[in-house]
Amino acid sequence: MLNEILARRVLIVLGKGGVGKTTVSAALAKLAAMSGARALIMECDARAPLAATFGVAPSFVPTEVAPNLALMTLDGRAALEEYLRLVVPGRLLLKAVFASRLYQFFVQAAPGLRELMMLGKVYYEAARTDAKLPGRRIIIVDAPASGQAMSLLKMPTAARSTFGDSVVGKEAGNISRMMRERRSSAIIQVTTADSLSISETIETHASLSRIHLAPAAVLFNRTPRSGFDADDISALTNRRGPHLRKKDLEHLADLARSDLNRVSDARKAIAKIRAETAGPVLEIAEHGGLSGIELIDRIAAELALARDRENEPAARAMHRR
Repeated sequence: MLNEILARRVLIVLGKGGVGKTTVSAALAKLAAMSGARALIMECDARAPLAATFGVAPSFVPTEVAPNLALMTLDGRAALEEYLRLVVPGRLLLKAVFASRLYQFFVQAAPGLRELMMLGKVYYEAARTDAKLPGRRIIIVDAPASGQAMSLLKMPTAARSTFGDSVVGKEAGNISRMMRERRSSAIIQVTTADSLSISETIETHASLSRIHLAPAAVLFNRTPRSGFDADDISALTNRRGPHLRKKDLEHLADLARSDLNRVSDARKAIAKIRAETAGPVLEIAEHGGLSGIELIDRIAAELALARDRENEPAARAMHRR
């Protein structure tokens, strides 16, 4: 699954706020960079949390933050103005457009067009080639939270119907085709075990399927693990010794049972997602105490191990030949 996902040119990562979508987006980009691709993360949050994490200023121009890894902040207004520079002839006319009160009103009154231009920037970056930087390129879009992301993803189809064969309508058609081309683009959902995240993931998956944008996979983040079972807890509570107080053992047993319940709830949530979406689910372990680049690197390393396990059957088959 990971090999297939990383073979795409554009990955759009969705998820409810708080599920670790931004960190997972960065980890996917880091994994792609580790695999030899030139990865570009495009974050849609105007607060630019990834720029802060990597210690760079937010920029509408790709900024290198690690080997083979660049970052940029998608901005609807900047994308619209960049697009106008391509279609409006002459600097003086363009300067007059930007300075006009009508344009300022238009920008404030047409957020849908800004969203379209954001996806247009993704399309432009995906199509762009650089002779100085050969090799495979992959773009990971850290999309807004699921509700806003759905509006973003529906915009090209709506704009194509509204603007028809105009310049904007044709641009919307190009963007729509890019997102629906399964060989080059994929949508990835990120979720955790909490019930609201699970419900939103399933609802968003169904909504995307209805508009022919079914996600390629769900990444189940912060999957809890446990190194013990119910028998271990029973053995703990039955321990005897001069320095062991029953009250303390019962307290430890309660903590252990709570941990086992979290693991059980996560297994049920994963099974529910698999049943409701009929798609692949990849588990990402919980890494308590880690944050920022350290957490991104840990998840990227975990994903690399999962990818290597995927490659083992093919490698064994080649060896037998």
